[in-house]
Amino acid sequence: MSANPYKPDSPDDTESADTTPVATAYNLVSDTVTGLNMRKSDNKFQAIFILVSVLSLALVFAILAALNPGWDLPWFAGALAGGFIGLVFGFCAK
Repeated sequence: MSANPYKPDSPDDTESADTTPVATAYNLVSDTVTGLNMRKSDNKFQAIFILVSVLSLALVFAILAALNPGWDLPWFAGALAGGFIGLVFGFCAK
């Protein structure tokens, strides 16, 4: 692990070893306050997290809809609702 937490560890990031102070400052602000994150590794992690949350919540809600007759929903409606909830959760969690 590098001494600087805002310096990338993998070579596929948009930052190189000779980052400018402006890029370092931008990454610090985008990580802590707001802004677009331009690091490929962070964006890959976010995409994988969204995919896992959509799939897992779709599966859970499909099972719940199939096993709970009080909901009066088919299993695929539960899967759609769970997928939407997983999408919102995965998008908001960072």
